Amino acid sequence: MNAPAGQRDPGLQPERTRLAWRRTTLSCTVAAVLAAKTALHGRTTGGFVAVALCCLLWLGFLALAGRRIRALATAEPGRPPRLTPRHAAAATLCTAALAVCAAALVF
Repeated sequence: MNAPAGQRDPGLQPERTRLAWRRTTLSCTVAAVLAAKTALHGRTTGGFVAVALCCLLWLGFLALAGRRIRALATAEPGRPPRLTPRHAAAATLCTAALAVCAAALVF
């Protein structure tokens, strides 16, 4: 049976969303650490620049994810706040750029 328009069944969706943000943060952390390990092993100037960029991207994503997780945790039940397009684009950009930087260090 469908809920009337305007009403929403909150279910476990906010919790799943928080867990997804935490998993993505963990993945970004692993990519940044592996990139740092690779750059320290190679000891090239380009490698250190790539690691610095990876760290900046990781910190940016960490700030965005932390903000979103807090917003989901403090929202009233059943009405989590919407993710703004600007924040979604920033999180996507940080994640994709971090993956590209980490892959560039490996190859």
